Amino acid sequence: MDETLKSIEQFHGHLGPYAVIGYKMGKIACGKLGSDPFEKTVTVSTGTTPPISCIIDGIQLGSGCTLGKGNITVKNENIARAEFSNKTGKKITITLQKQVQQEIDDNVTKENIISYSEEMYARKDTNLFLIE
Repeated sequence: MDETLKSIEQFHGHLGPYAVIGYKMGKIACGKLGSDPFEKTVTVSTGTTPPISCIIDGIQLGSGCTLGKGNITVKNENIARAEFSNKTGKKITITLQKQVQQEIDDNVTKENIISYSEEMYARKDTNLFLIE
């Protein structure tokens, strides 16, 4: 298994596609807004009910924004979306494409969760997200 996927698994407690999705969202935000976790904030619209809320753990690992630092806000909207901003006012909104979310929800099982997570990690960002 890839070292990044091992890190996600260790941080989150298991490897799942939504944690991978969150990680990728965090990395996109770092690429667009800078890597300093003290310079960014994020509002995540997943709510706190798994499995969609697993995106939050991925975002923490991928972006460095954490609940402990207080630079993550969680809205209970059940939407796979994260709105990042930095201290200069630059913003980016990353939303999981609805068909990808439906694919995960319809197809992931205990038997294939690891291979599905690896597949999500390997997919191009443009095939997963709407980025505004």
